[in-house]
Amino acid sequence: MSLLRSHHDRLRTIAAAACATLLTACGKGEPPKPPAPPAVQAKIVTVQPQRVPIRVEVVGQVEGSKEVEVRARVAGILLKRLYNEGDVVAAGAPLFRIDPAPFEIALAQSRAQLAQERARGEQARREAGRLKPLALEKAISQKEFDDATSASKLSEASQQGAEANVRQAELNLSYTLVTAPVAGVTGRAAKSEGSLITAGADSLLTSIYQVNPIWVRFSLSESDLAKLPGGRLTQGVGTELGLTLPDGTPYPIKGRLNFTATQIDPRLATQQLRGEFDNPKRQLLPGQFVRVQLVAGARDNVFLVPQPAVLQTEKGALVFVVDAEGKAALRPVQLGEWVGTDWMILGGLKPGERVIADNLLKIRPGTPVTDAPPPQAAPAPGAAPAAKSK
Repeated sequence: MSLLRSHHDRLRTIAAAACATLLTACGKGEPPKPPAPPAVQAKIVTVQPQRVPIRVEVVGQVEGSKEVEVRARVAGILLKRLYNEGDVVAAGAPLFRIDPAPFEIALAQSRAQLAQERARGEQARREAGRLKPLALEKAISQKEFDDATSASKLSEASQQGAEANVRQAELNLSYTLVTAPVAGVTGRAAKSEGSLITAGADSLLTSIYQVNPIWVRFSLSESDLAKLPGGRLTQGVGTELGLTLPDGTPYPIKGRLNFTATQIDPRLATQQLRGEFDNPKRQLLPGQFVRVQLVAGARDNVFLVPQPAVLQTEKGALVFVVDAEGKAALRPVQLGEWVGTDWMILGGLKPGERVIADNLLKIRPGTPVTDAPPPQAAPAPGAAPAAKSK
């Protein structure tokens, strides 16, 4: 019995020593710390200050650089339309023919009247010439000679009036052929052949639109103007204009600003502007709606981060950055506008900081973060799979 009791005492002594050793190793009785959470892989972007152009995109409407109404200058019956609607015509091209017969008759009458006045003038001059020596010899009274001289001068004035009537008749006859005042694209004919044309308010025959160069009219709102240096756009400031067509394709030719309103429209609170674009292939048509991209100046020392990296909360915009220990930390930032697929950051970041750009649902402040490896390129269609190593 004594031997068995001695063995149990020895076991209790060993167990107590083991527990004491374990408690000492664990920090004098403190429980062990939980293991650190695993690092989250995410795309990390290192930001640097950049110079970013200031871009504004608005809707604009195309209009001809010259939009001319073609009107009849004389009244008459419209005999023929001499062009196809929608054709491109040169300046001076014939468009309509108005019945010339009444104007040919008026011209003949004016020429006949001119011939009569010329004959009367010659007779008056001959008469004054015959009476002049008689008046010098006092063979006739001075009144008779003065009357003859006055008759000659009146005949000259009548002749000049008849010549003016002839020129007016010739001009009216020329107006029976209606020509294009400018080069451009013709519009729809407002009058049909056989219609009676008047020279008053109802004299419109068609319109011509000059489309090369062509104009695009647009306006900037107060929010758009706030993005520009000085809060407005002035004539002479270096700007670049681009267009996006209705089908979404970019217009290949850049434009230039040729009109800037000097005041803000009080009704719409906008500034009216107009751009000019070369249009050699007539891709742009009057009345068309397009998207206008305006570049005016640039912002210096700003940062660009991908749009998914920005968290927008009630207290403002936030981003996660990787601190010196490799852990995520929240950082408030000042947002600018979108630049393509990025946010412009105006303040809150420092050069060289690392911004977490994705996988934000798994990240909390203090979470260890490592840079995710780049995605592997997908194999080309039809390529044989790589052989597995044994």
